[in-house]
Amino acid sequence: MLDIKLLREQPEWVKAQLTRTGTDGTLVDEVLAFDEHRRRLLQEVESLKAERNAASKAISKMQDAAERDVRIAEMRVVGDRIAALDREVAEVEAAQRLAMLSIRNLPHPDVPDGASEDENVVLTQSGELRNFDFAPKPHWELGEALGWLDFERGVKLSGSRFYLLRGNGARLQRALIQWLLDLHGQQGYSEVYTPFVVKEQCMWGAGQLPKFRDNLYRDEDAGLWLVPTAEVPVTNIYADEILDAAQLPIYLCAYTPCFRREQMSAGRDVRGIKRGHQFDKVEMYMFVRPEASAAALEKLREDAAETCRLLGIPYRLKALCTGDLGAAATRTYDLELWSPGVQEWLEVSSCSNVEAYQARRANIRYRPEPSARPDFVHTLNGSGLGVPRTMIAIMENYQQPDGRIAVPDVLQPYLGGTPILR
Repeated sequence: MLDIKLLREQPEWVKAQLTRTGTDGTLVDEVLAFDEHRRRLLQEVESLKAERNAASKAISKMQDAAERDVRIAEMRVVGDRIAALDREVAEVEAAQRLAMLSIRNLPHPDVPDGASEDENVVLTQSGELRNFDFAPKPHWELGEALGWLDFERGVKLSGSRFYLLRGNGARLQRALIQWLLDLHGQQGYSEVYTPFVVKEQCMWGAGQLPKFRDNLYRDEDAGLWLVPTAEVPVTNIYADEILDAAQLPIYLCAYTPCFRREQMSAGRDVRGIKRGHQFDKVEMYMFVRPEASAAALEKLREDAAETCRLLGIPYRLKALCTGDLGAAATRTYDLELWSPGVQEWLEVSSCSNVEAYQARRANIRYRPEPSARPDFVHTLNGSGLGVPRTMIAIMENYQQPDGRIAVPDVLQPYLGGTPILR
């Protein structure tokens, strides 16, 4: 959520920044209209309350009973008007807050301008693409031949875009998750295990609502939501708290399954495990002082890149343009692994600085000095990594001519030292 002071003082500048992302400024105008309406109502309420207070003092001094009764009756009318205005103020404030929560974050000045993902900027590419002496197969062919991937029974259990992992496929995924958590611990992140369902307020705090309401799984009776990413529960760990400056920075990592109801085109990504309604991910998350968030984003990006290097898979780093920037982010780097079977660069990590956008929504503050006024922290998040696409990259890059899968060196200790899986 943006600062209301910014909207009041620089509305045209804010609208210009939103235009960079392809968003118009209608909501800014709505917020300011609600703001003006609220101010008028509050002025009337304060005036009536002052009138009532003055009348109360005068009534206490009246000697004439009839005159006093008339004045008391008049104040009852004033009291009813105050109550009605208080209700109206609450309604206007709720509408204003919803409009504010619906405004996306503003892009950082260094974010390249562009209309869509086609204009994202490739910054670096690392690692040599493997020179196969046979035609590399896509992961779904490899997985089905090995008995690792069972799409038919996944659909039988849960419907389209679900699958089973069996045997060494399931073991490889478990090893990958464990290694990622261990690596992030070495990088300075403290592991947390969170609930996989959260209260609705957590979705608002992390910026998932209202934008992604139709893409989220929920239990309406219980008022609980399945997490679409560990970012949601981790963001809210310190909601409505004031942290001491000495506690910052806080670096956390968490594994969760992720649940998303996004509609998938029948003609795109229909094969394999690239897109599904349930997938696993290990998330890195940071709570930092505002002046430290730019450097923190570079650390986050480097930590995610290290996972790609250690897996021995070619990867590239991209800066997202304004047209592809997530609604909560002010700046984002994407990391993509090369998958030779599908002949595609697969996004496995998005590392974003959202500055105070989530902290203001979830009311996460810190006190810079013991006697200072609390300020909002900055938060950052990054996948480290998205598991299904990393599994795709491992299977396709490490496939052998006979269909077996070699195990990346860093994962072998997690598989009993096994160098190759069948």
